[in-house]
Amino acid sequence: MTPAATPAAPRRDTSRLRVATAAALGVGALLAVATLLALEGREVVVLRTTDGQGRHHETRVWIADFEQASWVEAANPERPFYRDILAQPNVQIVRRGATQAFRAHPVAGRAGHDLIRRLLAEKYGLADCWIGLLADTSRSIAIRLDAPT
Repeated sequence: MTPAATPAAPRRDTSRLRVATAAALGVGALLAVATLLALEGREVVVLRTTDGQGRHHETRVWIADFEQASWVEAANPERPFYRDILAQPNVQIVRRGATQAFRAHPVAGRAGHDLIRRLLAEKYGLADCWIGLLADTSRSIAIRLDAPT
């Protein structure tokens, strides 16, 4: 007498799951690379600020030149470097390996916002559009950097 055959357990189709996982990881990696290239693909400077307690901070920012001044953007008023500037407007920019001192002048309001958005869009092009999809700059503040007198 032969033993009764037991039905085989149903096989899970793991190949579809593996393909979907690989595709999702691939898309995620492409988005990460695109974001890195957008952020770092053009000129990025280091903004050195000092907070109200005297602690020093460095922030990588985009920069644009207009009307004999350099301009940076705080994407919103909560940005730590913007708070530092309000407490201590003397800053430094490290640009192309050279460090230069500036006095930071926030230009709040619609006119400042529109100006910095236009300057960065003109200089950074598609990178600015890409980052605009990821970061809300609707409350951004322009910061004019003037050489100290």
